[in-house]
Amino acid sequence: MKILLPNVSIKVNENVYLKNPENSDLGRKILSSSIDLIDDIGFEKFTFGKLAKLIKTSEASIYRYFDSKHKLLLYFASWYWRWLEFSLVFKLANIESADERLIRTIKFLTQKVEIDDSFLHINEVKLNSIIINEVSKVYLTKDVDKENKDGIYSGYKQLVSRVSDIILEINPNYQYSHMIVSTVVEGAHSQRYFAEHLPRLTDVIEGEDAVAKFYTELVFKAIKIENNK
Repeated sequence: MKILLPNVSIKVNENVYLKNPENSDLGRKILSSSIDLIDDIGFEKFTFGKLAKLIKTSEASIYRYFDSKHKLLLYFASWYWRWLEFSLVFKLANIESADERLIRTIKFLTQKVEIDDSFLHINEVKLNSIIINEVSKVYLTKDVDKENKDGIYSGYKQLVSRVSDIILEINPNYQYSHMIVSTVVEGAHSQRYFAEHLPRLTDVIEGEDAVAKFYTELVFKAIKIENNK
């Protein structure tokens, strides 16, 4: 996706970092190189020591930005959710039909990600792969309630609420709008993972984006059936 707006930035909750990495060359290098390294070796094997060696800096310098690799992963998840909403706003601009907005939204949330040239230090394709493979580690922790209280998941909630509002335009009586949106987002991640690694757990159809088509049919059937009751 190419928006090409000058001075665009994604605001991430300040409780995730000690020093905003967007405000320095080293901070941006930490972000871009972390994405490359996590995508290459996985989050379990990723350490700040390995990152420091890769970018030729001290481990202490990285700790000035993030106090743990968990916080770094939280940063990436938070950035990703904000970026999805930011991108979605542009995709839906000037489209009056709620049905058409929902179709485009589901496709956007479930399709394979493309590079966005507005953020040169973030590889969105690799980040999407990290989110698919690692995002459960963000909130399946003992600290999830505290992090939620600190507003760290607000970007994800805002994205879900924005899509939920479109569903409620189509069917104001549908009671599960937030549930179905989060199911689409999380489910699409799982299906992309299955398609790449465990294809017998999903349906890979040549010449078709089966994930996007499946979730589009799922959502519209659910809200239209409910609307007809």
